[in-house]
Amino acid sequence: MATTDTIRNDWTRDEIAALFDLPFNDLMFQAQVVHRQHFDPNEVQISTLCSIKTGACPEDCKYCPQSARYDTGLEKERLMKVEAVLEEARAAKASGATRFCMGAAWRSPKKKDMPYVTQMVKDVKALGLETCMTLGMVSEDQATELAQAGLDYYNHNLDTSPEFYGDIITTRTYQDRLNTLGNVRAAGMKVCSGGIVGMGEGQSDRVGLLHQLATMEKHPESVPVNMLVRVEGTPLADQDDLDPFDFIRTIAVARIIMPKSHVRLSAGREEMNEQMQSMAFMAGANSIFYGEKLLTTPNPEASKDMQLLKRLGINTEKYEVHEDEAEQEASVLQSMEAAKNDKFFYDAAAK
Repeated sequence: MATTDTIRNDWTRDEIAALFDLPFNDLMFQAQVVHRQHFDPNEVQISTLCSIKTGACPEDCKYCPQSARYDTGLEKERLMKVEAVLEEARAAKASGATRFCMGAAWRSPKKKDMPYVTQMVKDVKALGLETCMTLGMVSEDQATELAQAGLDYYNHNLDTSPEFYGDIITTRTYQDRLNTLGNVRAAGMKVCSGGIVGMGEGQSDRVGLLHQLATMEKHPESVPVNMLVRVEGTPLADQDDLDPFDFIRTIAVARIIMPKSHVRLSAGREEMNEQMQSMAFMAGANSIFYGEKLLTTPNPEASKDMQLLKRLGINTEKYEVHEDEAEQEASVLQSMEAAKNDKFFYDAAAK
C-alpha cells in the first residue's frame, strides 16, 4: 500500500507502473486514503480560464486548434484590453472562482508583450483572485518579471512522456518545457503542470508523464489532467476514444504520488458524463476549470457544474487574500487607475 505520510520525489517508473496495474478498487481505495490525509475530500478548488490572445500560434502541437498550421475555423484575435480581462475576472469571481487563469497563444511572449500581461496580473490580483498565466516558454528574466508583478501560478504542461512527445510536438523540445518550469520555480512562483491523455499514447507513456512530474525537486502545486478534446482540422481529430477507466486510473495515480498537489479535472469534461466526473472526484481530483470555455474548446455549463457539486455534497475551496487593509485599498485604487488608461492594447498579431 502506498505510504501517505511522506512526500516523495524519488518514485521509480516501475513503482508508478505497479500502481496503474492494481485492481481498480484497490487503486481507488489507496487514492482516497491519500486524498483524505492531505485535503478535505468534499472540497474542490475552482478556476476560470480566459483566452487573452487567441489563435495564430506557430507551434505544431497536434491536439491544438490554436496552431496556425491547422485549419480548424478558429478566428485569431488580438490581445485583449486589460479592462476586458478584468470584466471576465469579475464575472469569474462572482460565479465562485478563486483562481483566474489567463492564456495567450504564443510560442513565448515578446518584450513588448510583457507590460500588458504584468498589468493584467496586478489588476486581477487587486480583485482578490489568485492569478495564473500560460504564455508559452518564458526566460529567467520573464519569469522574474511575472513574479514581481505578483503572479501566483504559471502553467506549462509537459503534455506526455518524453518518449511519446516527439509524436505530438516537433517545434519545441521536452527540455524546453522543463527549462520553462525551472525558470518559473526559480522565480518563486507556483508551478501548474500536467498533461493530456487520450492522444494515442500507451499506459507506459502515462507512467512516464507522471514520473516526470513526481520526481521534480518540488511537485507542481497544481497538476491538470486533460482528456483529449478532438477538434476537426487537427491531426488528432480522428483519434480513438480513451477508455474512461484509463483516465480515472491516471487521476488516482497522480493523487497517490503527488499527495499535496491539487489534481485538476481539466479539458475534456464536456465529453464526460456525471458518473465519470464523480468517479474522478472519488479518485482524488480536487480542482476544476469552471465556465463555458477552456480557451477555445467547450466546457460544461457553469450551472451544471454547481448542480453536480451540490448533489455530491462537495463545497468550493475558499481563497484568502493575504493583504492588510491598506495594501488592499492601494491595490484597488491602482486597478481603477489602470482601467482608465486605454494604452494597454496593441495588435498582438502585428509583426
